[in-house]
Amino acid sequence: MRYFSKFPKMFYDVEGNGNEKLIPDIFRRIKIKDKIRDNISLLDKYDVQDNEKPEDVAYKVYGSPEYYWVVLMTNKIQNRYFEWPLSNLAFEGYMNAKYDNPNGIHHYEKPQTSGRTTSNGPGDFDYLIECNSDDPLGGPVTNYEYEQRLQDSRRQIMLLQPNFLQAFVKEFERLARQ
Repeated sequence: MRYFSKFPKMFYDVEGNGNEKLIPDIFRRIKIKDKIRDNISLLDKYDVQDNEKPEDVAYKVYGSPEYYWVVLMTNKIQNRYFEWPLSNLAFEGYMNAKYDNPNGIHHYEKPQTSGRTTSNGPGDFDYLIECNSDDPLGGPVTNYEYEQRLQDSRRQIMLLQPNFLQAFVKEFERLARQ
């Protein structure tokens, strides 16, 4: 099922020339209720691999690339080009285009003094807070490290378990028709 195929149709002047065409009502928004999205018993953790697209993940997990929208919707991804992890090659190009000096300092950070003050393992930076460059406990974070952390966090997604897929699709279709 394609994402917009279940949306009602509407007449819209796409080109602004007075000629209306019948198109899917793309102005509708359907989202997963937070209590469902936060129900860990319905979801499985998944690490997106290099070069993997939402269609690839949908094929692996649900048997069809057409369920890519379930992968995106489950993770609140509205723009797959900016919110989905980049391939390693695309990331290098992005870094070179965005920063004159990818190894330049992006910001400084230090461990918190209250709450959790230590790491829970590799890739865990939640215990750190930004600080001034002259803070004696502060350490530099390069542009590259900062952007790599963002990419790594985007690689860790949640997927609806396959046995709930059909119920999810039916509910989506019901909401799209309203």
